[in-house]
Amino acid sequence: MSASLSEEEIKQIKASIVELELEHRDLNQLIEQLVRDPSFEELHIKRLKKRKLQLKDQMARLENDLIPDFLA
Repeated sequence: MSASLSEEEIKQIKASIVELELEHRDLNQLIEQLVRDPSFEELHIKRLKKRKLQLKDQMARLENDLIPDFLA
């Protein structure tokens, strides 16, 4: 999205994406476990799902930052 990213900035963005992907995967596994437990609060599961969506949005924004801008 920005004009030109340095190699260090690209590395930082990619590292952030990896961290977010790991958290997203962990949340997904936790949600799957909690859905199977009938005693667990639905509100907590909804909050975890919302966080998972936020992570996905963050990953998309960071991935978009890696795409160079071209003038048409």
